[in-house]
Parts: sequence; structure tokens; C-alpha cells
Amino acid sequence: MRQPIRVLILGTGQMGSGIARLVVRRPGLELVGAYGRRAQRAGMDVGPAIGLNQHLGIVLSSNLDAAIERARPDIAIQATCSTLDDALAEITSLVRHGVAVISIAEEMVYPAATSPAQAKQLHSLAIEHGVAVLGAGINPGFVLDLLIIALTGVCTEIESITATRTNDLSPFGSSVLTAQGVGLTPEAFRLALAQGGVVGHYGFAQSIHMIARAVGWDIEGIEETRAPIVARVRRETPFTTVEPGQVAGCHQKAVAYRNGKPVITLIHPQQVHPEVEGVMTGDRIHVRGAPEIVLTTTPEIAGGEGTIALAVNMIPRVLNAPPGSHTMIDLPVPAAVLADARTFVAKARAD
Repeated sequence: MRQPIRVLILGTGQMGSGIARLVVRRPGLELVGAYGRRAQRAGMDVGPAIGLNQHLGIVLSSNLDAAIERARPDIAIQATCSTLDDALAEITSLVRHGVAVISIAEEMVYPAATSPAQAKQLHSLAIEHGVAVLGAGINPGFVLDLLIIALTGVCTEIESITATRTNDLSPFGSSVLTAQGVGLTPEAFRLALAQGGVVGHYGFAQSIHMIARAVGWDIEGIEETRAPIVARVRRETPFTTVEPGQVAGCHQKAVAYRNGKPVITLIHPQQVHPEVEGVMTGDRIHVRGAPEIVLTTTPEIAGGEGTIALAVNMIPRVLNAPPGSHTMIDLPVPAAVLADARTFVAKARAD
């Protein structure tokens, strides 16, 4: 009998816990370990730590090297952070241990966009150790890049691309809400934005460069703007309460230029419970070209659930990939892996 694919999870926040729970119930996968940065949670049974009403007999560790050596994973899913700088040490440690990696850190979706030297080093390291590394997520990683790229496949000409994602932040945890400035006054939002405490959405540069690479455009520059979305009514999530007059989210926009003209415009207003003020969530992609394409979804493709699914569904793709650091346009398109995940992995495994 073939052995299951051994999976290590990094991070037990909202996303990491959701990914771990999906791994537990997905045929052909086995959760063999979990790492968390919060030392005070070390020693907990992973089951309660990820929100299950059962013990799994796996201990949560705050020492990554020890967790890797104890778990002996085939692949790890990193859900601890958003930036490449913050993610790189953990990914490097996994790669040096010969472990394939899927990271949901937004900047890992296309690391060369902002850190080409680090991206090149990571690619070389992964080749050296014979494993594949992938950055994946709902956005960046799917809605505002991979899905757009797929739509351009039926075009003979493209003039410009405009895409808007209006989504609900309420499923996300405190780290995402803090990055969006949720709960601040508008004045505090602007101050935190200037000081780097509010960053809004990570990933516009990554999405734009992925699109540009796919269609063969050279981008001259990217302009980004961020503005507070102020609540008029009270809004609550398990992680925050927003009173009228406080910031419920961030309206963010990025415009990329080619030959002096805007060619890619990405718009991303995010807020907690937009429906309470009559705002409908959804995704809209408009490719101006031949033919002209407009794709609209309502509500939006669920961010939290989508990220969790994509990270797990890409496991067979990454295990089948050649060594190196990859993007979502380098591998076969994602698909829901509902059967035993082992049947999708070409590499033969010993009993």
C-alpha cells in the first residue's frame, strides 16, 4: 500500500488552521506536524490548536528545524506571513531539509517582482536540493492574475486590462485586519499608512508582473493608492468591532504603464461586512481587445476558503514539478483534487 503524502503546516492562524483541517480530511494526505511562531502555544496538541474537537497526537512546535526532523514531511505549506523577507528564512530551512514548499505569503506569488536577487537565490537553492517551491493564494495567485491570464488566451489583441475585486474581510484574522487599518480612525489610518503600519493589500506588483510576463509586456512603472473606507454603521467580526466613523477597510488601486499608457489597472476595495451598507461583493475582469471580454462574479470568489483550497489542491502539482521556484503560470492549472491525492502524483512512492 502506498504511503500518504506527508504534510507539515507552518502557521496556525485563520489560514494555517483552515489548511490543516482540509489536509486532515483530504484522502491521500497526512498531517504529520505543525509549526507556529507563538512560543506560548508550543506543546499543544495540534487538533485543538487548529480548531478540531479531537486530539491528533501531534504536538505543535515553535522550533521549525525540530518540527521538520520529527515530521519528515514530503511537503510543507507556509501560512505564517505576507512578505518575502519574513517568509524567506522558513522557506530556506525547509528547502535545505529537502522539503517541497507551498507558501501563501503574498509576495511569494511572484518574488522577482520586488526582490529579483532573492528570487534567483531561492530558485538556485531549490534546484540544488531537488525540491519545488510555489507561491499560491486567491489574490495574488488566482483572481487578479491567473484568471486574467487565462481569459487573454482567446484574444488576438489586447489594449488594456482592468480588474476589480470587491471582497469581505470578515473571515480573516487580526493580522490581515491590522494591515488594512480596520478599526482605526481615518486620521490614524493616514498616519499609519505614512509610517508603514497600514499596508493594505500585498501583491499588486506580483499580480501585475505575472500578467505582464504572460502576455509579453514590459512594464515601465506602477502607481499605487490607498484610501480608508469609513463605516457608517456598526460592524462586528470575531476579531474586531468597527464603530461608525471608524475605518472598515481599505480602497486600493494600482495602475501599470507601458509606453506611457495605463495597460493594467487593478482595483481592490476590501472591508468587513460590506453588505451592511449595501455594497455587493464580486470580481470583475475587463479585457479590452479582440475580442473584448468582461467576466463578472457575484459574490466574490471566497478569499479565505479559496486560499485554503488552492494551497491544498496544488500539492500534487508541486510534487510533480521540476526542482526550482515556480509561479502559478509555470505549473498545470489548479483543479480540485477530490480523489486520493496520491493518484495525482507521478513520482512512485515506496510502501
